[in-house]
Amino acid sequence: MSKKDLEKDKISPQDVEKEGMTQEELDEFLSSIDKESSYRRLEGWQNKLVIFIAIAFSIFQLYTSIFGMLPAQKQRNIHLCFVLVLAYLMYPGTSKGNRKKFGVIDVIVACLGAAATLYSVINYEPLIRRAGMQTQVDIVFGVIGVILVLEAARRVVGTPIVVVASVFFLYCFAGPYLPGFLNHRGYSFTRVISHMWFTTEGIIGTPLGVSSTFVFLFILFGSFLNETGIGEFFIDIANAIAGWARGGPAKVSVISSALMGTVSGSSVANTVGTGSFTIPLMKRLGYHANFAGAVEATASTGGQIMPPIMGAAAFLMAEFAGVPYKQVAAAAIIPALLYFTGIWLSVDFEAKKLGLSGMTKEELPKPGKVFKEKGHLVLPLIGIIYFLVSGATPLRAALAGIVLSVVAAALKKDTRLSFKQILGCLESGAKGALSVGAACACAGIIVGSVTLTGLGLKLGNGLVELAGGSLLLTMVFTMISCIILGMGIPTTANYVITSTVAAPALMQLGVPTLAAHMFCFYFGIVADITPPVALAAYAGSGISGGDPLKTGFQAVRLAIAAFLIPYLFVYNPVMLLIDANFLRVITVVISALIGMVGISAGLSNYFVAKTNIVEKIILLVGGFGLLVPGTVTDIMGVAALVVVFFLQKVRTKKAN
Repeated sequence: MSKKDLEKDKISPQDVEKEGMTQEELDEFLSSIDKESSYRRLEGWQNKLVIFIAIAFSIFQLYTSIFGMLPAQKQRNIHLCFVLVLAYLMYPGTSKGNRKKFGVIDVIVACLGAAATLYSVINYEPLIRRAGMQTQVDIVFGVIGVILVLEAARRVVGTPIVVVASVFFLYCFAGPYLPGFLNHRGYSFTRVISHMWFTTEGIIGTPLGVSSTFVFLFILFGSFLNETGIGEFFIDIANAIAGWARGGPAKVSVISSALMGTVSGSSVANTVGTGSFTIPLMKRLGYHANFAGAVEATASTGGQIMPPIMGAAAFLMAEFAGVPYKQVAAAAIIPALLYFTGIWLSVDFEAKKLGLSGMTKEELPKPGKVFKEKGHLVLPLIGIIYFLVSGATPLRAALAGIVLSVVAAALKKDTRLSFKQILGCLESGAKGALSVGAACACAGIIVGSVTLTGLGLKLGNGLVELAGGSLLLTMVFTMISCIILGMGIPTTANYVITSTVAAPALMQLGVPTLAAHMFCFYFGIVADITPPVALAAYAGSGISGGDPLKTGFQAVRLAIAAFLIPYLFVYNPVMLLIDANFLRVITVVISALIGMVGISAGLSNYFVAKTNIVEKIILLVGGFGLLVPGTVTDIMGVAALVVVFFLQKVRTKKAN
């Protein structure tokens, strides 16, 4: 809901700020919990310089996407050059570093980063001819490049990813001294640096290749969409659709966060962006602060699994799994539906239990008016879906989406983008791509270590042996690994690690390739709401004034579908539209949706009325039975829900 609409609906922005935070406080809070947002707020000529570089970055990416990509080594190195330069100029080296201006040291390392990457571009042909026989000068530039990639990742993404990448890097040398299946012959310093910096198997490997092509364009597309005001449209239309319903603001949060997920790939940024308005409204209606923060955090985290534009790791999945991106997006439809349905049901049961109503229809925007004023802003999303479905590459689809964003916004004077706003989009898009670029470059060290030593196969075999060949145990171990890694590593890097280690282990046990990769992807995402770290839940509690840990546990309860669905689609790939026909898909969806009713009611301790312990168990068992594929379990699950329904109906009548 925009500030203008808040005033129109007799809810002043000042009231929201009193219950939540001012915009300045939100920015400061986001910087304190989200490493990606802790950049410098530069002033004067330094700010102008960074803006110029950022715009140049976006123009380079647009130029190559329109007129043809450069050879992989050139394209990725130039992309990395921009990432390193901007990372060192925008992000301080320590938490106490100057946040108003960069220093001489920052300029020096930024120049070294540019030199290391452009060295490979300038000497492209000689390096190709040498092919593995690097000179001492090559190695010097390679060492500088590796060190600066690690430091840039530390500044932009955080220390955990650097620690993990460093361990993998050192493994390349330490192999002969390690016991058991981890042992390998070891490699020389020259060989490792050469592999990491000068081949497409290391830092400039597949992760950076994806970042330097369509991921950047999708981030830029999101930047243009945001500037058109589509975020306000999403919140307005969510209010119009669900604001009047029982527990309205919470349902608005679910809808708006799901829609915003098509634009924002960051669960924390999404939580702060939409939560700054929805959380205070939820609290005012009567929801507890912990629950309000958890609803927003859970819904916002789900944005990364929401088609058609998912988190950056989804594009990596398409490359690693060897399938078109549109297949990845299609496979995510049913899991995303179940995820958000589970949250919606939990919100509804909580509202029934607390006796909460929605906002009056007079207070809410009219759907017709909202669509009349801003409905044209969804045309780019419709267009991008069309291009993806029609077989266009993600690169072309994203490029078309950017063009459509400008054209659609121009249809009305109120939303038309000025030249200055377009430059602003180019700037914010480039800055928004830094975290993905830095994470992908650092993840390239992990991939390079795996490809050089064969560690992925060794760890995969070790995981299967540890689980005794049990698929269920292998999935449990994979889940735990993903969640632990996700507590300190962004989803992109998390997915790179688990997809190279755990996904092959799952595939060894007969799991379809896409299902194995989607399993790793899902649990890397839910780490954002899993205590004790749970960054999205922490962001939600910061706005709601609740307890971070309690908010995290509430978020886990609300997102229970996210913890169950990956197991279900491994055992029943029809959920991912693998080997599926229409009848099987409809049967699975209906069964799973009814199952989510049972599980949500059981966890909320409310169905028709408050549940006792026996009814709670019956609802949970029945709901889970409906999620498990099989006619017998479906019948038993429906019977369980019907029994509890009539028991509570009878008890309610007697009480009245």
